[in-house]
Amino acid sequence: MSNFDAKMAQYIKLTEENLSKYNDHTESNAPQKELIDAMNYSLEAGGKRVRPALVYAFCEALGGSLTSAIAPACAIEMIHTFSLIHDDLPAMDNDDFRRGKPSCHKKFGEAMAILAGDALSVLPYEIIADSPDLTADQKVLIISVLANSVGRDGMIGGQVIDMLNEERSDVTEEELRNMYRCKTGQLIAVSCVMGAICADASRETLRSAAEYGLRLGLAFQIIDDILDVTSTQEELGKPIGSDERENKTTFVTLFGLEKAIELADKATSEALEWLDSVEDNAFLKELTEKLLRRKN
Repeated sequence: MSNFDAKMAQYIKLTEENLSKYNDHTESNAPQKELIDAMNYSLEAGGKRVRPALVYAFCEALGGSLTSAIAPACAIEMIHTFSLIHDDLPAMDNDDFRRGKPSCHKKFGEAMAILAGDALSVLPYEIIADSPDLTADQKVLIISVLANSVGRDGMIGGQVIDMLNEERSDVTEEELRNMYRCKTGQLIAVSCVMGAICADASRETLRSAAEYGLRLGLAFQIIDDILDVTSTQEELGKPIGSDERENKTTFVTLFGLEKAIELADKATSEALEWLDSVEDNAFLKELTEKLLRRKN
């Protein structure tokens, strides 16, 4: 196993062990058993765990303690999972499968899926606030940047723009980039920033982490556009061709497949340039390259 694979496996194990601890069954929450089961069903569905890995990697690369990154790493995975549960609902993307399994609403019903997503949208702030491994100042800053990245100016706002764009045939490249920045880039960027906060990094370093994350997020989303055209349902674990069915403007529909690949490569190169201020960046560089070449 390579150093990269060993480190990624460590990050994934740390995330999954603690996700289970943060959302376990107790005697006091027995009446909410079905809700907890629905939350864990989606949390345990797998995935690349890219966002938690970025939290851990930036924390370690900047000299922080790995234990301080556990709460924010699990928090960002919960937020990401909540967004996927809600994205799959009939009122949104109406997808029946996620990561090769029935979507949360197909398994537990729409009402319980909505509530599971709601619960996963607020639990992150509790676990950050209660973390014994973060200072009060770190908690306040992490909660602030996380809330901003999720809400009106972040992921949720990006989803609104995405829905409105489905009704248009004149979406520009600038508008598409803005939507991707909000919907995808903000969560990836805040993962990097939270890791840096755990290491008490300077404001200049926090900015570099954010700029790296935004560009990585753009490349990540462009690759998603490409895979929706070139991959299979078995590889992706969800239906392909959904962008075309929903009349979505993507980098592929705007520029064609070849140009979209070029733009993903360019965004990746720009992301890598922002890592120069991070001294111990070997893992982050390899992760960045692997995400560009991913097949699912």
